[in-house]
Amino acid sequence: MLKLSIPFRLRLSLIIVVGIGFMKTGAWLWLGIYGAIALLWSFSLRAPVRTLAQLLGAELLFLSLLVLPQGWERASFLLLRSLICLLIMNSFLLTLPPHSFGIALKGLPLPAGLQEIVLLAGQYLEILLAEVNRMKRSAQLRGLSGTGGWLRYASASMIGALYLRSLDRAERVHAAMMIRGYQGSLPTESQSTPKQRLWLTLAILTATGLTIASYGNWA
Repeated sequence: MLKLSIPFRLRLSLIIVVGIGFMKTGAWLWLGIYGAIALLWSFSLRAPVRTLAQLLGAELLFLSLLVLPQGWERASFLLLRSLICLLIMNSFLLTLPPHSFGIALKGLPLPAGLQEIVLLAGQYLEILLAEVNRMKRSAQLRGLSGTGGWLRYASASMIGALYLRSLDRAERVHAAMMIRGYQGSLPTESQSTPKQRLWLTLAILTATGLTIASYGNWA
């Protein structure tokens, strides 16, 4: 994986995605260039291919239901554009180290108070997912295997138990943070180095150029 800071990877991913989002519909040539950039980005991050393919398949299945009524040509472009954006962001998310999703979000230019909320939300979201996985394994040990068994087990009582267990876990984590000197601010790697700022500037200029070029008569 590239030795890049998490906030830098997030900013670079968002720059490319925003550039793709502002493209002119039907600019296939420039979309193809963005697609090559997305593939290079995913390869550089070494995203797990199988998991990435499963995520993209599930997401595109949902998106196809939304765009197909708009006509085949327009729907095809929108689906491919969505695929490229999802490839970039899923590659970023799948290569995050454990417990770093909140740190990645804090790298965005947000107010200090909102940054702390986002950072803690990302940390506690992982706690919630960990509790879900533990309860799912527990259900499987009790013979509730397979999709049908798991859905039967996901009842209102289970959701309530999940909430209570997650809340209790969050309180214990917060108490541990206070003991270790937490005073409302967590140290994060959010400052960019001069080299990273240069790369971000080049990425912005490249994305801007490709997006503007998509509105030309030759697109």
